[in-house]
Amino acid sequence: MEIKNYDLPEKLDEFVKFPFQLYKGSPYEKFWVPPLISEAKKLLSSKNPFWKHAKIKIFLAQAHGKTAGRCAAIIDRNHIKVHNEKCGFFGFFDCINDVPVAKLLLDEVKKFLKSEGMEIIKGPANPSANDEYGLLIDGFDSSPVIMMTYNPPYYMDLIEKSAFRKAKDLYAWIRSAHDDAPPRIARIVEMVKKRENIKVRPLDMKNFRRDVQHFKDIYNSAWEKNWGFVPLTDEEIDYMAEGLKPMVDARIFHFLEINGIPAAASLSLPDYNFVLKKLNGKMGLIGIIKFLYWRKKIKFIRLMALGVKKEFRGKGLEAVLYHEILQACRKYGYPDGGELSWTLEDNDLINKGIVAMGGTLYKKYRIYEAVL
Repeated sequence: MEIKNYDLPEKLDEFVKFPFQLYKGSPYEKFWVPPLISEAKKLLSSKNPFWKHAKIKIFLAQAHGKTAGRCAAIIDRNHIKVHNEKCGFFGFFDCINDVPVAKLLLDEVKKFLKSEGMEIIKGPANPSANDEYGLLIDGFDSSPVIMMTYNPPYYMDLIEKSAFRKAKDLYAWIRSAHDDAPPRIARIVEMVKKRENIKVRPLDMKNFRRDVQHFKDIYNSAWEKNWGFVPLTDEEIDYMAEGLKPMVDARIFHFLEINGIPAAASLSLPDYNFVLKKLNGKMGLIGIIKFLYWRKKIKFIRLMALGVKKEFRGKGLEAVLYHEILQACRKYGYPDGGELSWTLEDNDLINKGIVAMGGTLYKKYRIYEAVL
């Protein structure tokens, strides 16, 4: 067994493609969603502005001439500044079902982070809380939705036997659009809309950049006190927006305005993982044809982010957004509803609101930590 580390772009192709080798022919292949290889490489390249304030070192475990595992060590200077903790992250963890291999791999990641002055390690983060985040610990019998992770159940054992403990659990909720909102919630929503003189509008694609800026302001204001949150830079929000723009359905992306001021917003996307499962990581001519065909058959969404500016909190705007998303699903061809993910396990106010709207907890993810 040999663990080697590399600076990107060295070994990038092998690093990105290892999960394809790992999942092929396994019992979990039918649930795993192959990422687009080109997008996976772009995420780890200098084109991603995240790396302007972060650094990465990748690790590969080799056994008998074959790759047996991969992992990355990530240091985000913005996280260190915001949270005032010398914390590094592990991410992009994939491994065969072998505790010694996983332990060797994760120990090397720990050693590197400690050598860089870090005192604690958390993860998995791919590469941050604003991207794919957490290890799936419950809900293995269905595929993940867009920008959510999937892994075999044995990953929990690998990580926990490598001296990691739970830091925080993240929840994913599901809600069908076949059923109406509970009558009591519908009445509250109408009352709030009238009382606050709320205007509900979709994303304006003709003024896309303006609305992206509105969303950034709301997102960073709404999430600033959340556990683990690091505000997106202007470059990061622009990069993310341009990447998501081709997938946006403006009719399910909502803004709430009060007296002409954007006060709250929700970002929902069609679940393009349904399409990615048909492409096997490639987007050539055949891939484009498949993409255009299957995108029309998406019936499920992911509510990725929902936030209210702090000066507008306590007015019931969250309930209005939930209700508008439900109605949009019913009206615009997403009858299967969607997933709302993720929420913190101890965010009781939000979680109770989701339950009141008819949401059901169906997947759990975990962030692990260890002292270095």
